Amino acid sequence: MTEPLISAERVQRTRLPVPADAGQAAIEWERWTAAAEAATAESETGEPLGRGMAAVAADPTTHAWLDAVFGNSPYLTRLALREPEVALAAMTTGIEPALARVLEEVAALTGHEPRAEIMTRLRAAKRRAALVIALADIAELWPLERVTGALSALADAALGAAVRHLLVGAHTSGQLALPHPDEPERDSGVIVLGMGKLGAHELNYSSDIDLIILYDADRMDYRGRDAIQPLMARLARDLVKLLEERTVDGYVFRTDLRLRPDPASTPPAVSVAAAETYYGSLGQNWERAAMIKARPVAGDIPAGQAFLKTLGPFIWRKHLDFAAIRDIHSIKRQIDARHGAPAAGLAGHNIKLGHGGIREIEFFAQTQQLIWGGRVPTLRSPGTIETLEGLVATGRLADPIADDLAHAYRVLRRVEHRLQMIDDAQTHSLPTDPQALGRLAIFLGFPDAASFAADLGRELAVVRRHFAELFRGAPALSAEGNLVFTGKELDPDTLATLRAMGFKSPEPVADAIRGWHHGRIRATRSARARELLTELTPALLRVLGKTADPDFAFIRFDEFLSRLPAGVQMFSLFQHHPDLLQLVAEIMGESPQLAVQLARRPLLLDGVISGAFFIPLPTEERALHRALTRDLSLAVARARDYEDLLDLTRRWANDRKFQIGVQLLQGRIEGWRSAKHFSAVADIVIQTLLPRVEEEFARQHGHVPGGRFLVLGLGKLGSSELNQLSDLDLIFLYSVPDGIENSDGAKPLAYTTYYARLGQRLINALQAPTGEGNLYEVDMRLRPSGNAGPIASKLDGFLRYHEEQAWTWEHMALTRARAVAGDASLARETEATIRTLLTKPRDADRLLIDVDDMRIRIEKAHLKPTPWDAKHRRGGLVDLEFIAQYLQLRVAPEDPSVLATATNAAFRRLITAHRIDPEVGAELLEGLAFWHQVQGMLRVAVGKDAEQSATADLLARALTRATGTKDPALAYARLDEVAARGLALYERLVARPAKRARRAHPELQPPDRQSPGQQSTETKGP
Repeated sequence: MTEPLISAERVQRTRLPVPADAGQAAIEWERWTAAAEAATAESETGEPLGRGMAAVAADPTTHAWLDAVFGNSPYLTRLALREPEVALAAMTTGIEPALARVLEEVAALTGHEPRAEIMTRLRAAKRRAALVIALADIAELWPLERVTGALSALADAALGAAVRHLLVGAHTSGQLALPHPDEPERDSGVIVLGMGKLGAHELNYSSDIDLIILYDADRMDYRGRDAIQPLMARLARDLVKLLEERTVDGYVFRTDLRLRPDPASTPPAVSVAAAETYYGSLGQNWERAAMIKARPVAGDIPAGQAFLKTLGPFIWRKHLDFAAIRDIHSIKRQIDARHGAPAAGLAGHNIKLGHGGIREIEFFAQTQQLIWGGRVPTLRSPGTIETLEGLVATGRLADPIADDLAHAYRVLRRVEHRLQMIDDAQTHSLPTDPQALGRLAIFLGFPDAASFAADLGRELAVVRRHFAELFRGAPALSAEGNLVFTGKELDPDTLATLRAMGFKSPEPVADAIRGWHHGRIRATRSARARELLTELTPALLRVLGKTADPDFAFIRFDEFLSRLPAGVQMFSLFQHHPDLLQLVAEIMGESPQLAVQLARRPLLLDGVISGAFFIPLPTEERALHRALTRDLSLAVARARDYEDLLDLTRRWANDRKFQIGVQLLQGRIEGWRSAKHFSAVADIVIQTLLPRVEEEFARQHGHVPGGRFLVLGLGKLGSSELNQLSDLDLIFLYSVPDGIENSDGAKPLAYTTYYARLGQRLINALQAPTGEGNLYEVDMRLRPSGNAGPIASKLDGFLRYHEEQAWTWEHMALTRARAVAGDASLARETEATIRTLLTKPRDADRLLIDVDDMRIRIEKAHLKPTPWDAKHRRGGLVDLEFIAQYLQLRVAPEDPSVLATATNAAFRRLITAHRIDPEVGAELLEGLAFWHQVQGMLRVAVGKDAEQSATADLLARALTRATGTKDPALAYARLDEVAARGLALYERLVARPAKRARRAHPELQPPDRQSPGQQSTETKGP
């Protein structure tokens, strides 16, 4: 080939980089020469190629040109050796004609070609264009805008060819009827938007392409059987596969569809209508910034332009509100926090995302566009440098600043391209290896790494200085570190910050918060709610991170948030009451039980803002009941009917139980006091509901003339020792005058049936779920004959049963029997009856043996209680309660004053009556209070069913709170210590005396059977 090397005449050899690896360049020249000789010898058609390759090698300028490739870029070397015709054409006939030929070949693809051919030809086009563009860039024949524009043009062409092919396939299969089959894209209704660098004609050398794929169903003639959406989703996935699947021919472009509306919950192709709705109601400011660069790149271009025109008011606001400016500040702060200062020598510095990098220049331009573009249309250019020039032209940016940023932008993009040319790696970070950094410097035309670092360092510093001036004085993002939840992907630094804050699995946390910002829950569907939540998020994460299990606490808070009907009011409340946010976080992290309640009923927080919420209820019993009765009466006064009464009662009771639980959790009240309060709430609820239940029941069945009805509380209700999750042990009693058989209503009932059904109605009123949840579970197994007995018992029958059939453990249970609601005269008679039963003389040895036998049965039913099982572990509540009940039954026949329904009151009376040594009594009272504290705290903090599965941290925190210790080991030691003392007292007062009684009276050993009609007595007990 003797004609002049046209392109070489424009190439200045002094501007070509020398080979960083001369040895490797020599090896590649040998391959080039061998390929030239082989081409010359191959055939007549190969001879011109071979001679041309030889001429390139012989010409000093083109030799230096390829030397820069062979000695610096393994990737470009592979392309040049694979596509020597293209390299030769670029260096001889010219860069522009060579590129035009490649693009024309892609444009010639009609879409009717087979899939395999399309994929092969697109990959060949990518190789050839990449080589031509790189040769132009290395020789500095083109400015930056032409280089990035050429790369973008290649992407446009490839996307167009791929979309044409996919549309033809849909048309051929009969799913779509294209208006113009020979021009598949025309009026197709399928829109491919190029975003980011593609949209701005600013692709980098190894860039992926950001796309949004839309379809306008109104423009499409869909003929498929199912909905159109699955077809479009397949088309989107096939488009991605066509472009990025790696074959023996390489790939075309990596693609990214995550800039579409809410990518975590939307299909890969989104309808135009859905996209318009999303941007109109949920679009975020970072999405506004992204849309500045959007342009239709393939498919139905006019339809894409119409869509973007529709989005104009979303992107270009004429009046930017303060919240949007704060959001822009936030994005800027996020970029500030994203990467640290450049390392010494710039090794490893990210020139895109790091300080002073490309992203800061782009953001500088885009934020000014967001602020001014709505009022100044000339600022709506997608290009970065054009935007900087527009800001100068409109007087909104000083010329020297624009010049600084534009120059730095070109320098950084040039460095970016050289980095990526080395091995086609999608990287923006400088090498950390000194030798690799030195080779990059040479590829960029510098003599060594030091001179390159000095030059680049100056540019980064200039960018950093101007960027730092943006929104000077804006508040810091987060004291903890980076917290970025905008954009299309999880930010690595944010994940690191979340880990440092205590979250073990930060990815789900970040994903959930991004979902909040996308309006996936009702509470964040308004822009104002999202703005408030953005400001609250750092504080929220900070307080959640300090809980025992931050990940669990966050899950609970997310559940709480998802149940809110709206968010502005709640978020404003948190903003004005930081202590409330702290309390919610504490509940979410420290009390799964309360967290579940709060998640199910967020309106529980309404009462928290009241100053009275944290004030403990009265201690004195009568004052407590008066206060609660008055409070519930006011709450239910507006009840419209019986169902409304049930709802209002549940709401009030759950509010009170939540209040008591929070006070216990925070240490504002002790466990024993919380038990009194929980019990008083139950008392008042039963006392309020019973008259209304009777009234409702009487509408159909009237009243039993002279009949009286009573609710008797036993177990923890009777002893006023309820905790957060206690059920209610109840017995229903009644009395009827002689001669009365039936009720007097429209539908009369025999009195036995009447009171059984009335009792069942009350049970339903207490435990049936309504829209406000449920109140209590009711347990009737302590009634005469247990589950086999009638729901309601006549008083004389109750007395007869206990005199003739009841077991000792049933009399033990009666020590805690207390009239809760119903007829006052029947209550007096019942209490007198119970007193008669409890003061009946007993065989002391038989009593001992029966009590200890029941304890043994309960122990067998709970063979492996946990160390924190306050009730069943040896030395715990059951042992202490059995001591109290045994001593009362033994002493009461001689001294009825020792009878008391509350266990602690019974111990005090036994001490006063000199039936227990004061020191022993003090130890019993101390142990009782301790176990009530432990059980109460665990029920509030963890929940009964969750204790076995609670995390070690959560359980440890609850136990240290309950035991008043600072260390979990100390808490467990304290549990063991108190249990050991309690067991020793039980052994001393009950077990050992019972053992002696068994030896003395073997005939008194109870038979191994259950009491008549009693089910699971081992587990229920007294």
